Amino acid sequence: MSRILCFGDSNTYGYNPKGGRYGESERWTARLAARLGATVIEEGLGGRTCVLDDPTEGGYKSGAAYLPPCLTSHAPLDAVVLMLGTNDAKARFGLTPVTISEGLAQLVRLIRLYGADAAGQPPAVLIVAPPPVTPAVLATRLAEPFGARAIEVTRGIAAEYARLARLTRCAFFDAAPVAEISPLDGVHLSLEGHAALADALTCELRRILQMP
Repeated sequence: MSRILCFGDSNTYGYNPKGGRYGESERWTARLAARLGATVIEEGLGGRTCVLDDPTEGGYKSGAAYLPPCLTSHAPLDAVVLMLGTNDAKARFGLTPVTISEGLAQLVRLIRLYGADAAGQPPAVLIVAPPPVTPAVLATRLAEPFGARAIEVTRGIAAEYARLARLTRCAFFDAAPVAEISPLDGVHLSLEGHAALADALTCELRRILQMP
């Protein structure tokens, strides 16, 4: 049975914009496991960035700091799905799509260094560009940390991630065309978005892992 690590933020955790967390049968990660018949490890943390600790939310948000022990504790892994970048676009960090992509590149390097499949080879990497923040965020409590600039920054992430994937020979998927963001907060996936993302990534991972 294939083992897949899904490493991301609150949209991998399955945060429900109505409050709490989507159920086991609703999250894209759980749906992915059911469709693939694979072991899918959910490693989603609200507020997680690629490489930065958050001075406001606490010093444990850096994906780069947590990823090496995560990879080794969950080994062997056949694939790692990376979906990060939304929180990096928060106003307090002042990052651009280019600098966010540079941070994600560090995570790819860490996967190749610390990750291993059953044969001791690095796992396949699927870079997923998260759907952009929408203008709905400006009418919510998330307006302060994200701001209007995050809308534009997140719109530029997909092009940079596609470029990174070509340079590092990773697989790439742009979630924006399929994964709907909830109008309730402009940041988190709707229930329909989770279902659509699971369907799309099922196809991608079957191809990557050569599954029937």
